[in-house]
Amino acid sequence: MSPASSTPSDKHKLLAQTAWGVAIVLVVVAGTASIRAYQNAKPASPEISLPDPVDPKTIVLPAMPSPGELASISRAASLNTIIPDRSRVEVIQYTVQHGDSVFGIAEHFNITPETLLWANYAVLDDNPDYLEPGMVLNIPPINGVYYQWEQGDSFESVAKKFSSKPEDIVAWVGNRLDLTNPSVEPGTWILVPDGQREFRRWIIPTFARGSAGISKEVYGSGACAGGYEGLYGTGSFVWPTPIHQLVGNEYWSGHLALDLAADVGVQIYASDSGVIVFSGWSTGGYGYMVMIDHGNGYQTVYAHLSQTVATCGSSVTQGQLIAYGGNSGNSSGPHLHFEVRLNGGFVNPWYVLPPP
Repeated sequence: MSPASSTPSDKHKLLAQTAWGVAIVLVVVAGTASIRAYQNAKPASPEISLPDPVDPKTIVLPAMPSPGELASISRAASLNTIIPDRSRVEVIQYTVQHGDSVFGIAEHFNITPETLLWANYAVLDDNPDYLEPGMVLNIPPINGVYYQWEQGDSFESVAKKFSSKPEDIVAWVGNRLDLTNPSVEPGTWILVPDGQREFRRWIIPTFARGSAGISKEVYGSGACAGGYEGLYGTGSFVWPTPIHQLVGNEYWSGHLALDLAADVGVQIYASDSGVIVFSGWSTGGYGYMVMIDHGNGYQTVYAHLSQTVATCGSSVTQGQLIAYGGNSGNSSGPHLHFEVRLNGGFVNPWYVLPPP
């Protein structure tokens, strides 16, 4: 057989290959048509047109409103506005009211009672019982000594005098000193921050039951002859007043007692058993006063009374009536000045009194 001739099987193969080629071409054509149809279906992107350049000199601004129009604009109130607290640096003045005490005034202005006394030595003379309604007091802004500068003073000498530091005096903003060249003119009042000084204490001395007579000329007409003996204390104490409440000065270095609630005429009781060693008028601002020697190292003092009942040398039992409440002596209002002493020293009455 010659190469030009072909058999039926060869014809069949040729037809099959041709069919597959046609199918592939149709698939390609169909895919291309689909892609073009999808692309034609997408929305056309919008054309962006830029504005023409503007010359800034040609811009016309709106007219400003008139003052009347501005005033008519309202602003809503804010209920959450907070005004910041600013520390006081000036010494202010306070007029004493009826019922005030050195301790209460100091507590109100957030300073120590000592600071209040030191700032008002000219009127109180270191005695809190000198406080009177209508008296005008200096109130320092911080704790320390309010001091009037004297000729020859220096920051070093003043700081040493009041146990402070020279740099603290200079740096305290309330003194208004030029930090580059600090100086103080004589007569100027300054504050010595955290400064301290000794007190001049006004107290009746402790009188013992077996001691000799006490001078009425020195201590007052209530002074007793002395040399007594009698009941001894139990070592425990009861409230000397019917009302168990503090109304004035607390116990502190300038006031070695408690000011207890006691109106004029209220009964005052012996806090413990003992012997009366003082009964009547006293000097030093105590007014009418009673002192009891309990014979065990303790003495108690009851002052600013309106009347005393227990007499010199008599023995009293715990809770017995000894006097009536009052407002005598240096007192800013009716109360009982109550002291507890031990071996000549002072004890905070809160340590020995039962809970109120």
